[in-house]
Amino acid sequence: MGQKAKELSALAVSKLIQPGMHAVGGVDGLYLRISDTGARSWIARLTVDGKRREMGLGGYPEVTLAEAREKARAARSDLRMGIDPVEQRRQARGARQALRATQKTFADCAKAYIEAHSDAWRNAKHRAQWSATFETYVYPTMGAVLVGEVNQAHVLDVLRPIWKTKTQTATRLRGRIEQVLSWATAAGYRQGENCARWTGLLDQLLPAPGKISKVQHHRALPIDQTPAFILALRQHEGLSAKALEFAILTAARSGEVRGATWSEIDLATRVWTVPGERMKAGREHRVPLSEQAARLLATLPRIEGTDLVFPAPRGGQLSDMALTALMRRMKVDAVPHGFRSTFRDWCSERTNYPRELAEQALAHALENKVEAAYRRGDALEKRMAMMQAWADFVAPTEKPASPAPDHAGQQGGEPGDTSARPA
Repeated sequence: MGQKAKELSALAVSKLIQPGMHAVGGVDGLYLRISDTGARSWIARLTVDGKRREMGLGGYPEVTLAEAREKARAARSDLRMGIDPVEQRRQARGARQALRATQKTFADCAKAYIEAHSDAWRNAKHRAQWSATFETYVYPTMGAVLVGEVNQAHVLDVLRPIWKTKTQTATRLRGRIEQVLSWATAAGYRQGENCARWTGLLDQLLPAPGKISKVQHHRALPIDQTPAFILALRQHEGLSAKALEFAILTAARSGEVRGATWSEIDLATRVWTVPGERMKAGREHRVPLSEQAARLLATLPRIEGTDLVFPAPRGGQLSDMALTALMRRMKVDAVPHGFRSTFRDWCSERTNYPRELAEQALAHALENKVEAAYRRGDALEKRMAMMQAWADFVAPTEKPASPAPDHAGQQGGEPGDTSARPA
């Protein structure tokens, strides 16, 4: 039997600096290993089934001398009971790894959800918004929490700080958290109810968004100021001014106009067909072009190397701010999107065109699902007459186009004058 190692004190151990294995005594087979780089760790030498094994007990000084001796005694106690401490540790490590493989943090699941669904989203901007809101508001609070352990308190910790100050953002964020948690449940990473659910759960703890946040409508120009605005707009050079006028004449969204291509436009039939992937509702939308809109397009140059109708000076699409900045320079208290509201007001206040026709022109999704299911066509011809009447109102020509007798929008006159209204 070999000679027992001298039992070293904690101070004596701290002074060991020579690379190699240093027996520290107190427990048979306990050593402090010092590498050539100076790194120090505890080693227990054990004999298992006649074979010598080394078992790491942790680094020094993170694991103290007293703790190392206690771990070494426990390993030797296991050996006396027929337990291989090295194999036991290996199995425990494998079990932990297997458990981690079945567990995901909320951040893991959110990123997986975004990756799985982003192809179905309309554009990269939507994906970026999801990622940005999670990075800003969610991950710092509960990103590292195992998704199976996310509870109502975690969700409230995210939402409460912004619920009253950034209500719209908070509302969208709650819905996105709910979707991620539903995905995690379906994937087997979570059980139980969805703690981000609004109805019957969070609606009992947070004030309704409509009670604390007023809807912010896009600033719009009054109906009767729009013709003068177009006249002023025509004094400005550049494609931004042309794009804005085209947006007004078509009542289209800014993004739809800025992304318009010549291949989408048929000047012969005066129809602009916007593909579904560029529409908010995700469905193809045909836009009838008034004579004024068609004439505007006919004056535009075809830029070599791009199919865009309104390309930016340095290539690519015009930015959203290009049109907004133009209106600011014109000192108009409105935004480009507001002209869609102006058009809608004109339809309801100055004409008898049906509400449904105006909604179709604006490419709004029908809230009435039954009505949506039974709508087969897009009333293109009727909308053509309506858009021509709108163009004649906001941008009258020296020789106005003759409106269809049954669908002419009122061009002015007194409220009781119905001679120019559609039947």
